Amino acid sequence: MMRRLFLAFALLLMAAPAFAVNPDEVLADPALEARARTLSAELRCMVCQNQSIDDSNADLAKDLRLLVRERIADGDSDEAVLTYIVSRYGEFVLLKPRVSMKTALLWGAPVLLVLAGGLSLLVFARKRA
Repeated sequence: MMRRLFLAFALLLMAAPAFAVNPDEVLADPALEARARTLSAELRCMVCQNQSIDDSNADLAKDLRLLVRERIADGDSDEAVLTYIVSRYGEFVLLKPRVSMKTALLWGAPVLLVLAGGLSLLVFARKRA
């Protein structure tokens, strides 16, 4: 019985998410720390590229986590923190890019190409008939 309980506990620990935030990075105020964790989950690790800085153990991710916490502690809003980091590292640092003319073109181009191809097929089919 005890062995099964230990095994179940061990499996639960392995299934828990592994965050890279070190105890020395954590802010004393729980509300500010929650904001920092939320923002860190939105920022891409520039080394790992498919992980948030909250999940990454890379040195650059740690520097970014500390920068986020420093800006929050200085009284910046969430949007101001994101704007500051994007100004330094570019839009690629955001895991969910902002809607702008560039991103609209990026997401809209495949639709426009499919429509243009369909129109071309329709025109060629009419000329042939």
